[in-house]
Amino acid sequence: MADLLWDDVRCLFDPDLMGALPDVRVSDTSVEDWQAVLDLVAEKGWKCQYSEGETVFPVPRAEAVLSRPADGGCPDLRVWPSADVLAIFRFLAHDAVDFDVDLRELQGQERLDVFCGFLREIGRRLGKPVLMDPEGDYGHPVLGFDVEADRVVLLADPKAAGPHGEPEKR
Repeated sequence: MADLLWDDVRCLFDPDLMGALPDVRVSDTSVEDWQAVLDLVAEKGWKCQYSEGETVFPVPRAEAVLSRPADGGCPDLRVWPSADVLAIFRFLAHDAVDFDVDLRELQGQERLDVFCGFLREIGRRLGKPVLMDPEGDYGHPVLGFDVEADRVVLLADPKAAGPHGEPEKR
């Protein structure tokens, strides 16, 4: 059974309403958590590409990436949990696993299921919530992986629009 039904959450995946690139995060993480995510990507066999600027490199250990000088540019890891769904991890800090997704790629039940499965895998591996905020509205998650429920759940009412077009919290 699907975690979320497309007809119930369609507006949360509207790029015009939510911004095209919502922020997805796992808070209160460590270098070990980052490494667990890198290990998960490898174990699942998800296609990935690590780069620093325009240069592509083999995926390094998390400790090596997170200890780079701040002026070295932000490395990223592109992960495709399916051929049509891309997540871009940004190694900004050890204490939060951050990544972006493009809502234009997450249209329809099939791709929603892939996305929810991706959040579930990360949340289960880390034993922590994985939250999605509208683009530029950090700290106001609309959905996320709930550790205790062991599924992706709504954290905002998708039918109620707030003053800036974002869904209001339940």
